[in-house]
Amino acid sequence: MDNKKTTKPAAGKAKPAKPAGKKVARKTVKPAKPAKPADRADLRVLHTPTADLSVSGATLIDVAKVAGVSPITVSRALNQPHLVRPNTVAKVQEAVQQTGYVKNMMAGALASNRSKLISLVLPTIATPIFADMVEAASDRLTQAGYQVLLGLSRYEAWREEVLVETILSRRPDGVMLTGTLHTDITRRRLQLARIPVVEAWDMSPSPIDMVVGFSHEGVGHALARHLIERGYRRIAILSADDPRAERRNQGLQAELARLGVAVAAVQTMPPPTTMQLGREGLARLLALAPDIDAVYCSSDTLAHGLMIEAMSRGLKVPEQLAVIGFGDLSFAAHTYPPLSTVRVDGRNIGLVAAQAILDRIDGVGGEQTAASRVFDTGFELIQRGST
Repeated sequence: MDNKKTTKPAAGKAKPAKPAGKKVARKTVKPAKPAKPADRADLRVLHTPTADLSVSGATLIDVAKVAGVSPITVSRALNQPHLVRPNTVAKVQEAVQQTGYVKNMMAGALASNRSKLISLVLPTIATPIFADMVEAASDRLTQAGYQVLLGLSRYEAWREEVLVETILSRRPDGVMLTGTLHTDITRRRLQLARIPVVEAWDMSPSPIDMVVGFSHEGVGHALARHLIERGYRRIAILSADDPRAERRNQGLQAELARLGVAVAAVQTMPPPTTMQLGREGLARLLALAPDIDAVYCSSDTLAHGLMIEAMSRGLKVPEQLAVIGFGDLSFAAHTYPPLSTVRVDGRNIGLVAAQAILDRIDGVGGEQTAASRVFDTGFELIQRGST
């Protein structure tokens, strides 16, 4: 806000009328000049080392002049500090702060044919289940000198297709996708890009390039066996409407059918999952099949909401209704009763995926076979009080 005050023209005072026949002298009142802002103690300006610099930025030569070293030394201090004396690195860093210098990544990309950019495409950030994977992958890539570009597909294949087209236009050094179900155009573009591609959080016999994750069908099989072994027969499914959850559902139903049990009811909810959807989901399942004795939920968040709704209806868990989730989120061991679930090591998936991309970029491992491009991180069924 501009604190300058502008003095308004003074209003002219009425004067007595002059005698007729005499010339009336007119005086023009000019506007006063704007007053200069006075120094005020209550006006404070946030100041940083680069606050007074223009957006145009400084060059490597400017940094070299301020630091009193050559441009080559500045370049080495910024890119290979281990080759430069510590006191020189300190002088260069101080000069960078003073000049506001920002490294030109585009110039570096042209020279090395690498953008130092890796893209991650996720369906959502509204659920914590992907957080560990993204954090671990980002940490590893940053450590290796790469920056991460994040895109959200919102569980829609067409949106992922648009994202991938935009991402590839920025010439990334690698791409990490969530899942293995994509449009034909997306698959084709990524195959022709000739860069490392990892499909995470899934398994596939025919990945675009590399795949890091676990078998969702295998999770479904394990869930079915667990519930049957615990004595449950009227089993319902409460699931998010996303392709990986659907494959777990299919695995669960197939294994139950093999064991001679039919699913009592299925209710699908829109992603991302919330506790409110879990509560609504149980109400719908009970309307479809009032005698269900167990519910598999495609996420721990849905399961938590379902348990709250069960409690509000006077249903005891697990005596009257068993509940099992997926993800082993941080709260799962602390619900009442503690939630049985499936643990997936998202952090390990992120680390393995990031390292697979880095190894491919650096040419580690040589020619890869189909088997060497598949990394199965597995899963673990965690039995707690809810089943």
